[in-house]
Amino acid sequence: MPVSLFIALRYLRSRHHRGFISFITGIAIIGVALGVASLIITLSVLNGFERTIKENVVSFTAHMQLFAFQNQLLGEPDRTLQEVRLRHPEVMEMAPFLSREGMIRSDATMDGVFIKGVDPANDVSAAKTKLVEGDYRLESLEKEGEGIILGRRLAQKLGVRPGGRVLLLSLGGSSVSLSQTRVMQFEVRGIYETGMGEFDESYVYVHLKNAQRLFGVGPVVSGFDILLSDLTKAAALAASIPEELGYPYYARTTDQMNRNLYTWIELQKKPIPIIIGLIIIVATVNIIGTLLMMVMEKAKEIGVLRTMGSKKRLLMNVFLFQGMVIGLAGTVLGNILAYGLCWMELRYKFFSLPSGIYYMTHVPIDLSVEVFVLVSVLTLVMCFLSALIPSRIAAQQDPIRLIRFV
Repeated sequence: MPVSLFIALRYLRSRHHRGFISFITGIAIIGVALGVASLIITLSVLNGFERTIKENVVSFTAHMQLFAFQNQLLGEPDRTLQEVRLRHPEVMEMAPFLSREGMIRSDATMDGVFIKGVDPANDVSAAKTKLVEGDYRLESLEKEGEGIILGRRLAQKLGVRPGGRVLLLSLGGSSVSLSQTRVMQFEVRGIYETGMGEFDESYVYVHLKNAQRLFGVGPVVSGFDILLSDLTKAAALAASIPEELGYPYYARTTDQMNRNLYTWIELQKKPIPIIIGLIIIVATVNIIGTLLMMVMEKAKEIGVLRTMGSKKRLLMNVFLFQGMVIGLAGTVLGNILAYGLCWMELRYKFFSLPSGIYYMTHVPIDLSVEVFVLVSVLTLVMCFLSALIPSRIAAQQDPIRLIRFV
């Protein structure tokens, strides 16, 4: 063990051996640990917000959607599917859908909904992966009839559960005449929950053929949900696919469809540099103050070491090692504290959120190794830099004056 490190560890201990570390050292380590933990938790929560919102939005709108101008309906969906998949291998999934506004009625109440007809054999909808009750079965059964999937908030409002019956009402074709209102009865097969209240209380899913019957439009679709293997190519594909297919096709990416939402996410991330800066400043000042107090406390020892022939470099290394030991101990404790608190929130979900505002029901946390490594490295670098000032002050002290002063 280097002499400077040995002396640094001795200086960090309690003078009277009543504790493993001195009170000043303990306060410095706790300060660094709290700074590291708060920074990791902040970044993890913000990354979790961004990831959860984007995942939930994509589950409803896909990476890209292919439509027709002026809400026209698209014929020959099978031909379109084959043509796009043949020309663009980047397209992983392409699912046709038919969607329109309608009404849903139960024994308890009636409400407006957004009816989306999908093909169960070729479906990328959120309901398929977010079921909390029942089964994802939209096919027609002899005894049970036609199936429908509801959001949890909508199911609670209607007072229905899997096995219950509801009526869907839609205006026939392109007409808005009440005399042509179409009504179909459905059995609730499953209930989904994404945490996004705006969607959970408004979207209902039925079989594509049932939607075509309900709207009275024949074998046509409103558009296609498209999932891509490489999101960086979304903008290019949104321009090239409609050009190849011709009028009336046009496409929009998830960024274009949810521009306001993604702008809000970016706005939430803007204060991050300020938060990081404040935490770093607090940790730096804490370490500088701690080491300066140690320099004053160990003035006699510093004077003795200098008179015994110790070089300035050795004294600098002593306090640099002290700063690094404090930083390392605080970083380790901070990582443990942050991971423990994040794990508890993920496991027990202490903090709930209004889904109508935040698009989720609980605080989301994204435990990323990159965040832990980034914060730890940044903390250790700042601890080293903050230890330079006290170490230089200690090395420049006049040993004769220090001994006389003591």
